[in-house]
This record gives sequence, C-alpha cells and structure tokens, in this order.
Amino acid sequence: MKAKKRILVAPLDWGIGHATRCIPIIKQLIAHNYEVIIAADGRPLHLLSTEFPNLEMVRFAGYNIKYPTYLPMSISMLMQTPKLLWSIKKENTALAEIINDYNIDGVISDNRFGLYSKQVPCIFITHQLQIQSPYLKETIQDFNYKYINKYSACWVMDDEKNNLAGKLSKPNSLPNNTTYIGVQSRFEKQEIEKKYDFLAIVSGPEPQRTILEKGLIKALKNRNEKSLIVLGMPELNTSETDENLTIKSHLNAKELNTAIAQSELIICRPGYSTVMDLAKLEKKAIFIPTPGQTEQEYLAENFKNSGICYAQKQSNFNFELALKESENYKGFSLNKNQPTDWKKLFRLFEGE
Repeated sequence: MKAKKRILVAPLDWGIGHATRCIPIIKQLIAHNYEVIIAADGRPLHLLSTEFPNLEMVRFAGYNIKYPTYLPMSISMLMQTPKLLWSIKKENTALAEIINDYNIDGVISDNRFGLYSKQVPCIFITHQLQIQSPYLKETIQDFNYKYINKYSACWVMDDEKNNLAGKLSKPNSLPNNTTYIGVQSRFEKQEIEKKYDFLAIVSGPEPQRTILEKGLIKALKNRNEKSLIVLGMPELNTSETDENLTIKSHLNAKELNTAIAQSELIICRPGYSTVMDLAKLEKKAIFIPTPGQTEQEYLAENFKNSGICYAQKQSNFNFELALKESENYKGFSLNKNQPTDWKKLFRLFEGE
C-alpha cells in the first residue's frame, strides 16, 4: 500500500486568524488522504490542537512581533524589521530540519515568509498581496513578492471575480504561480433560533486584544439585551454569566459556528479570517479594527463605504452610536462562487 504523503501546515502567529482559516484546508488534506503535521506555537497551537487532537504537532516558534500601545504601528513595524528578517532566516533553517526529521512531502505556509524549500513543494497562502502602508509601499511590495516568489505556488484566499478583500487581493501584478482558491471558512450556514442579541468576538495581538475586551465588557454589561463575549483565548477554559452577559474564554469551531448563527449582530475585528466566516454565514457586523493595523483599517473602511458593515475606531468606540448606525447597513451576502477544486490544487504534492 502506498504510504500517505505528509504535509506540514504552519500558520502565522499574529492573532489566531491565520490558524482558524487553516482549518478548512487541513480538513481537505485529510479528506484527500494526506497525513497532516501542524507546526505552530502559542494560541494558534492551542487552537489547532483542540480542533485536531489526533494530529501530530510540532512546536514552531513564531515571529513574536509586538503590537504597540502608543507608537504608530508603521513606526513600530519599521523598528522591528531586523527581528522579522532574523525570524524568517531562522525559520527557514528550522524547516530544513523538520522536513528531514518528520519526512515531510510538502509544506503549506500561511503568511510565514521563511517556509520555502527546494526539497519539497511549498505553498504560500495569503489574501494580502498588496500590503497597506502609509510609508514605503513599493519597498514593502518588493519585500512581499521577493519571498512569495520563492515558493512553488501562491494560493490567494479570495475569489478572482467576486473578490472580498478589495484591492488587498487584486494588485496590478501577481506573484509567480498565483491561484485564487476562493473564500475559505471553517463554518457552515445553519438555520437556528436566535439566542443572543449581540455576540462580541475578541481577537488579535496583545495589548490591543485586552483593550478591546475591557471596552466590550463595559459596553455590554447591564444591558437588557442578551450578549455573549468570546475572548479568543484557547489556552483557557473559563465561562461566567452576569445577568444578560455571558463571557467565555474560547469556543471551538463548532460552538462558535452555532453562536454566530444564534446571534443577531456580531461585534468584532475585521480580520480577514473573520470576514470570510461572516460572509459564509451571511451576518451583520460592527467592525472595530486593531489600531494601526492597516489591513483591518482598509477592510473596515471598504465595507463601511460599500454599505455592508458599520465600523468605528477603537479609540472612540461608542456602542450606542454604532448600534444606531448599523441599522443602515445590509450585512454580508455570500456570492455563489465555484467550489474550490482541491484535487487539482493538491496535484502539486504529487509532482504533477
């Protein structure tokens, strides 16, 4: 009997969104008879080990980029560039060892720049080909493509015609070997009785995650409407209820799928993984982008201008105003796109 090919899946460690959007890909790999090994650390590792307790896990250090509390994000990232370049070089060296030690036949990297190799086919997953930045746009674009072009293929998580990410996924020129693989969500639409008026999903890197958490608890506490806050902390297992507000540390994919379906309005970051989930479930949302995270700020503004979802800055978040304004927005409706041809995509691992 032919042995199963072993595919390493490694998401970026900035928040948990890169890990959550790897879930449907991991499921497809398993369904197509591949053996999956997950390489991650911190919260992404906790999340994926919970979702796939029977899969082999490799603890793989992330970039550990720090998000600033006071400095502009662009300046903070510029200051951390040497650390980022060192992390990329370090993970590329570590990948060579993992490929040999674990007999890896292929690699899927979700936005980790250093996971390319000439030993096996390596795929780079992204939705952000045109990175948003107030400074050095061309330099950043060259950096992005320089590394993406080292990979065997680039898979863009969006639909080529009815795209969800706006200009993020539709630049004037594409990297080599680019394929649009459609909007990917771990969730399934379901008809279910409403349980919550508001569902707040807290996510993103610290310290901004905690700042958002505190703001949402203050906004939703002591209201007549029923609310649920999910803290995005898979390493914890806590749940508390105070009158109409329930706070849970984490929900697995199935539980969160149900909670979103049961909720009238979602309050969350416009991280692209969350955006894909809300599009799949056709929900209304209020977006609060992570301060200084240009991608989220762009998406929030784009959906606001398109009349899809209302958005507010975290620094001047006013829930009563957001609630009133959101009545004028239609929410997401999923475009009926062609299903992803996973068998064709996975041919790369078969040498085809």
